[in-house]
Amino acid sequence: MSSVAIITLLILTLYLYTDGALPAAAISNSSPFAAGSRSLLRSIKSGKSEKPDYAVELNDKNFDHVLSETPAIHAIVEFFANWCPACRNYKPQYEKVAKIFNGADAAHPGIILMTRVDCALKINTNLCDKFSVGHYPTLLWGPPSKFVHGSFDPYQGKGEILSISDGRTAERLLNWINKQLSSSYLLDDQKYENDQLQKNSSDIGQIAQAIYDIEEATSTAFDIILNHKMIKSETRLSLVKFLQLLVVHHPSRRCRKGTAEVLVGFDYISVNQKEAESGVEKGEPRHYDICGKGVPRGYWMFCRGSTNETRGFSCGLWVLLHSLSVRVDDGESELAFSTICDFVHNFFVCEECRQHFYSMCSSVSSPFNKSRDFALWLWSTHNKVNERLMKEESSLGTNDPEFPKIMWPPRQLCPSCYASTSTSGKASNEIEWDQDEVYTFLKGYYGKELVTLYKEKILVERLSVGLTADDLTASTSVNALVVPLGAALAITVASCAFGALACYWRQHQKSRKPRRSWK
Repeated sequence: MSSVAIITLLILTLYLYTDGALPAAAISNSSPFAAGSRSLLRSIKSGKSEKPDYAVELNDKNFDHVLSETPAIHAIVEFFANWCPACRNYKPQYEKVAKIFNGADAAHPGIILMTRVDCALKINTNLCDKFSVGHYPTLLWGPPSKFVHGSFDPYQGKGEILSISDGRTAERLLNWINKQLSSSYLLDDQKYENDQLQKNSSDIGQIAQAIYDIEEATSTAFDIILNHKMIKSETRLSLVKFLQLLVVHHPSRRCRKGTAEVLVGFDYISVNQKEAESGVEKGEPRHYDICGKGVPRGYWMFCRGSTNETRGFSCGLWVLLHSLSVRVDDGESELAFSTICDFVHNFFVCEECRQHFYSMCSSVSSPFNKSRDFALWLWSTHNKVNERLMKEESSLGTNDPEFPKIMWPPRQLCPSCYASTSTSGKASNEIEWDQDEVYTFLKGYYGKELVTLYKEKILVERLSVGLTADDLTASTSVNALVVPLGAALAITVASCAFGALACYWRQHQKSRKPRRSWK
């Protein structure tokens, strides 16, 4: 027997006979288990990793931030103490319910954020006092925003934060939730099964959830670009232009800020991509927080399909493009058009989709001088895609039965958009649109409603990030491309001047002669 095996056997024997209390010398000499006796025990056992906790552990430092940023509509906070036997026994029950709502594999993500706060930790003493925690475990329910900088007084009567008095088992807690939401969630619900999807297309309030899917799509698209090593000398310019468009017009403040940071370090990203392309190993592809930490989350809300294979990323990307089209000014419309067309052409990995979109871009013969024309072109293009996919998916049986492709917007959502259903000389099923009404709808739906309804739902920090007007002006020469070096100074020194800078840039764009790259 080798000396290494003998030493290992002696350590194992000593560990078992001392009930895990290894002497310090033994721990320090056993380098594979330097973390201590608990690590050794886990290694001796079956080797299976511990089950992950689905409930999110919060403390006084991150409590407000997590609850203000969550896309969930409701929140449950369990206040417990780590020394409490009843709390330890209750944790598996709470986790059964948390598994349904929390995480990428949740059956019903984005509905309820389930969290835990350990009141036995000194850091959480004031937090637990604010919410009048008098016994363990205590369960509180309410809108996430009401917990932020909030408090709870059990003697004040019924408020927006409620105490859950009947949740001592997983079944009883889920029954309480179902009564509160008039829902029928089950403990054995699986992802995309028995799901209560929001299918009411006439509910304009649903667009508020799309802000999270736009963030998800933005982050996913950038990860795809990096993972597929798509940044090359001939594609760098189109990506920089698209990122510049996002910095100014992305509807998510977090994405505007993160995109600006990506632009500042773009040279470093490009170098890494070039090394990866040439075969230089750099380990796992790095994830960049282009829309902040925690994004992508791994699930969709507004764009969620009834199966895992439908909607999702493609829907989120379309919503992003529509939201950009209604935010640009007249002087920016042609630049935004060419930027989006170039981006899809160079970085969309679905080959057939990319070619179809390229063809529609190439068919445009005159510049877009008005933002209205660009927004309506994108809307019309999207409907042409839907019309094509209607036929293909119907014949192949690949359509989502809960979300069939339709002409957008549906009559229930915008009745004034429909001039009539048929006219003489037109097919009986051809729609005659009132394009003025359509444009008004697009501006409201993807512009005003998308952001204002979102802001009403959660607290949004008023943080702006800006670039200089010169940084935001796209070059048309690959050789002249310089990733904006002034962006770093603009972000650091002049972030509060974002509005004025963007306004100046827009005025500057209006005076420039439109340039086209799609002939």
